[in-house]
Amino acid sequence: MKITVKRRTFAINPIGYGLIMLVAAAQIVSGTTGFVCDDRYLRHDTGPGHPESPARLTAILDQLKTTGLYGQLVCIKPRPCEKQWLLAVHGESYLRQVASVCADGGHYLDSRDTPVSKESYECALLAAGGVLAAVDAVMDHRVRNAFCAVRPPGHHASRARAMGFCLFNNVAIAARYIQSKYGLKKILIVDWDVHHGNGTQDTFYSDPTVFYFSIHRHPFYPGSGMASERGSGDAEGTTLNVPMPSGSGGLEYRTVFEKTLKPAALAFKPDFVLVSAGFDAQTDDPLGGMNLTAADFGILARTVRNIAETCCGDRLVVVLEGGYNLKGLSQSVETVIRELMR
Repeated sequence: MKITVKRRTFAINPIGYGLIMLVAAAQIVSGTTGFVCDDRYLRHDTGPGHPESPARLTAILDQLKTTGLYGQLVCIKPRPCEKQWLLAVHGESYLRQVASVCADGGHYLDSRDTPVSKESYECALLAAGGVLAAVDAVMDHRVRNAFCAVRPPGHHASRARAMGFCLFNNVAIAARYIQSKYGLKKILIVDWDVHHGNGTQDTFYSDPTVFYFSIHRHPFYPGSGMASERGSGDAEGTTLNVPMPSGSGGLEYRTVFEKTLKPAALAFKPDFVLVSAGFDAQTDDPLGGMNLTAADFGILARTVRNIAETCCGDRLVVVLEGGYNLKGLSQSVETVIRELMR
């Protein structure tokens, strides 16, 4: 085999050429970021005026396409989450309840803060399954890391209850999936949504193999997430809550990530990192009451990415939770994805 470079011809052994191609492919994969999104997520109809609306994903996609970033991402197609993985976090009777309420045209699931429509059950399956598809892409080395623009969100959903716009706990399901399918024991979940992820905390509160970190406004909905909540039994210390007062900004958050999260995460040495990425702490968010900018979220993502690089060979999947100011949400997601791509 011969190749020509700048009008000079070189002979290359086919075996050597194969090695060159493998190295080149590895270099390409090492710098790629996966992106999960799907038009079917728009079918989860929360009703007029609801903050968790299909427009959230539309705004994110428009931002990524306008800036040219979308074309640099590896698109990952979501699949409906298989029942066995749902049952790793949720009870079977709850799954039947969600399916039944949606099929019957019910307007709310468990409480009025979680509206649903006929297609919400299928959307929720795709949201959880989209995160699993991102995990597969990372584990198969098709991408280095991934961002999942899915809805409905998940971190408030507990074993048998929907709340706070959430149906299935996407990140918790992914953690169990990683442990069961890939045999990775220790999972770090970083939750920077402005609201405490009570469902995620409850799922792993007595499990020392999953480290749950949350930084959130307190006192605030849902009322949980005090610093004294640290896990139980053998898992004491693997729940780390950092409640923040209303009006907190980027400096306060960055300090917590560097001084509190990073040393705790490095000591835990996770095999995989998941992020519940809510953007409702952004300064213009109608529900948050905090003062983070898009640049601040980028710095938080950089810290988490550094943890993943140090501990687990870059294995990192970021999953959309809240964020309801469309401009602030889309710009913050763009900034986070740019950090993932570095």
